Amino acid sequence: MTIPRRELISDASDLKPDTPWSDTIWAYTSEEELVDHTSKTRLCVAALLPFQDGKPDWEGFVRSIAWMRDGAAKYGVEIVFVLNADTGYIFDLSMDEYREVLRRFREAFPDQKFIAGVTARDARATEFLVERYLPMIEAVQIYDRCEVMLMTSRTLNALAPEPRRDAYFGIAEHLIRPGIVHSLEPAFVPWATPYEPWLLHELAQHPKFVGGKVSTLDEPHFLYWSAMCKSLKLDFAPHSGDDFGICSAIKMGLPLLIGAGVSACPLICAAKDMWLLDDVPGKTLTTGTGRFDTRVYKLFEAIQSFEDLVFRLDEKLSASAYKHSTAHVLHAMNLIASSEAHPNCLDLRGPDEALRMAEAMRRPTRLAKRLSIPFNNRHKLDS
Repeated sequence: MTIPRRELISDASDLKPDTPWSDTIWAYTSEEELVDHTSKTRLCVAALLPFQDGKPDWEGFVRSIAWMRDGAAKYGVEIVFVLNADTGYIFDLSMDEYREVLRRFREAFPDQKFIAGVTARDARATEFLVERYLPMIEAVQIYDRCEVMLMTSRTLNALAPEPRRDAYFGIAEHLIRPGIVHSLEPAFVPWATPYEPWLLHELAQHPKFVGGKVSTLDEPHFLYWSAMCKSLKLDFAPHSGDDFGICSAIKMGLPLLIGAGVSACPLICAAKDMWLLDDVPGKTLTTGTGRFDTRVYKLFEAIQSFEDLVFRLDEKLSASAYKHSTAHVLHAMNLIASSEAHPNCLDLRGPDEALRMAEAMRRPTRLAKRLSIPFNNRHKLDS
């Protein structure tokens, strides 16, 4: 007896709020069908806020950003810095610290575009209120050349798909800058759940949301998002927040919004450039070399092996301590003064982390030397 194959949803009109991805055609689209050798999209780096003696290391903050900007400029990659996101300790920052990060960044880099993470202070609340998002949104929107990333909160994430959509739309009413939505899974925040396809489609149609970031480790939601947006021709840019899937985003010509950019920025920018093809009919390449370099596959492997260790899961199956690993990497490269985390951060690595990160850096450092990529430069700290 032959069991008939069920028909998969391929039209947005057939989606319902409770439709799972497994019922859609987009959950079965291969990465190979989405490959793009012509688009060099932006790299959005979730900047680390470094600390020394319990206080922000502002010189290291500026120095590490300048190092990343240099790497992006070398390969003609648009770089946008994400401030006050998880890598910037958004859940540990006071509002005064939150505002000071924005102010210090804009003073140091007057023309640099940035994205700011915003969320709600609702750890003990039981109901969602738009008003809890407003203090951070207002702090961000006094600046130009910026976008606002709506990071989830406990009460927002607890909503069913339809009220969750309405909640996002309620927040969007207060946006005067472009908005980015953000979905993630429990490996990053224990109570988080990724978007259903119906919810993603609803948010992608909102005129104030220009794109979205998805952070998952166990299921390829970024691939689902990419397949849906391409299939339905949605004016919405999926940004990979999956630091285990950096290379997939590069292959598909899609933007990245990742903490991994802090530690691996020159490697990622070089890979973006090396992935481009020469002499593409009807396509004018305006940046980079435009040469496809087959050594990019080895670079992909080096990037992945590096970030697999930075973003490794702890005994609680959480990758949240990647921030502390990232601080160890930047400290090893003499870009920041200390490997300390925010004094209120509980997501910490063990006492051997400096040695573990030194080991993690060996392979990408070796390959970077062969490819003349300015990675792991031993910048000298100011005395």
